[in-house]
Amino acid sequence: MYSINDDCISCGACAPDCPVGAIKEGDGKYSINEDCISCGACVDSCPVDAIVPG
Repeated sequence: MYSINDDCISCGACAPDCPVGAIKEGDGKYSINEDCISCGACVDSCPVDAIVPG
């Protein structure tokens, strides 16, 4: 599973790339919920490298 760290700038670039809709806008940053299938599709779309394994 991936997570989004505090480097997130809430741009939303990652959300459309998630095939299962596991990325949602949160309070101050986006978050990845338990529906994540660890495919990594969102990683390359993040302009600040805020999406990390774990």
